[in-house]
Amino acid sequence: MQAVLYVSHGSRVEKARKEAVSLIQSVQERIDVPLQETCFLELAEPDMAQGIKNLVERGATRVAIIPVLLLSAGHYYTDIPEEINRAKLRHPHIHFVYGRTIGIQDRVIDILVQRVQETKVVRHSDANILLVGRGSRHSETKESMEQIAHKLCSKMDVANVNVSYLAACSPSFDEGLQTSLKEGWSQTFVIPYLWFTGLLMRSMQDKINGMQEKSQQVVLCQYLGNHPIMIDALTDRVHEALQNEHSLSQ
Repeated sequence: MQAVLYVSHGSRVEKARKEAVSLIQSVQERIDVPLQETCFLELAEPDMAQGIKNLVERGATRVAIIPVLLLSAGHYYTDIPEEINRAKLRHPHIHFVYGRTIGIQDRVIDILVQRVQETKVVRHSDANILLVGRGSRHSETKESMEQIAHKLCSKMDVANVNVSYLAACSPSFDEGLQTSLKEGWSQTFVIPYLWFTGLLMRSMQDKINGMQEKSQQVVLCQYLGNHPIMIDALTDRVHEALQNEHSLSQ
C-alpha cells in the first residue's frame, strides 16, 4: 500500500509546528493516497523513525519521503538519507522513494515580492533589499540564495539585493544590517527566506527593534508561511515523487 511521509524541520516554537502541520494537511487533502503521516527532523515529535514505523504498522509497503524544506543542504543530502538507510535495515520489505525540496522557483520568489508589498510601506528609490536565509555549511546553500537574490532583484526592479544568513554562512544577518547602515540607505526591507515562523524570526525582529540608528527605516517582511503557492509547490513535489514511485515499481 502506498504511503507518504512528510518530513518537516521542526521547531521549539509551537506556532511554527502548527503552521507546518496545517500546510501539510492542506497538501494531504490534495493527494489521493490512503496513508499519509507528518514527522520532524528535530525539536518535535514524531521523528522520522517513528513516522515510518507508524506507516508500516498501518500497512504501508511503499513510502514516498517528502522533505518539507526550501533548499537542498545538509538535512536533505545527509540527515534524511541516513535515516532512510536505517529504515531500510529495519523494514527491508518496504520500498522507499525520496522526493525533492522546493528548490528555486519563480513562483516562490513572487511571494517574496508580495511580502514586501504587504507591508504597505512606500518603497524609496534608494531602498535596500536584504534577503535573509537560514544558512548551511553546504556550499549549495549560498549558490541557491545568490540565484534567488538575482531573480528577486529583477522582479523588484532594484539595483541590488544583498544576502545574509542566520547561521553557518557569511555574511551574518548582523553584518548585513550593519552594512546597510554604513552604506547609508534611507530604507531597508528585510525579506526572510524562511518557510515558517520560529526563534529565527523572533531574533531578527529583536535585532531590528534594538537598532539605535534612527536615520534609516528597517522593515521586516513576513516569511513565506502557508501561502497558497507554497501549498501548490509542495503538492507538486508529492505528485512528482509518486510518479517516480510508480515508474520504479513497474
